[in-house]
Amino acid sequence: MSKERRKFSAEFKAKVALEALGGESTLAELASKYNVHPNQISQWKAQAKKGIVGIFADKHNNDSSSDEAKIKELHAKIGQLTVENDFLHRAFANI
Repeated sequence: MSKERRKFSAEFKAKVALEALGGESTLAELASKYNVHPNQISQWKAQAKKGIVGIFADKHNNDSSSDEAKIKELHAKIGQLTVENDFLHRAFANI
């Protein structure tokens, strides 16, 4: 007799993990409610805790890289406007 593994969606895992993190129900209650083994819920709960830390760490890293890209873009725009301004000063200086 072989057991087929069940696959759970990310939304389902997140829902169960958030309920487990909430602490309103025990792992046994959640296990019977969602028909999942308590150890599985503990694993999802641990993954959720690790993921939360990563969200905030990645946000900081993404912000700095997007800030650098924005700064490069603005420097390029400043250079373009400087060239246009110099060109117009020379063009109107001859009038």
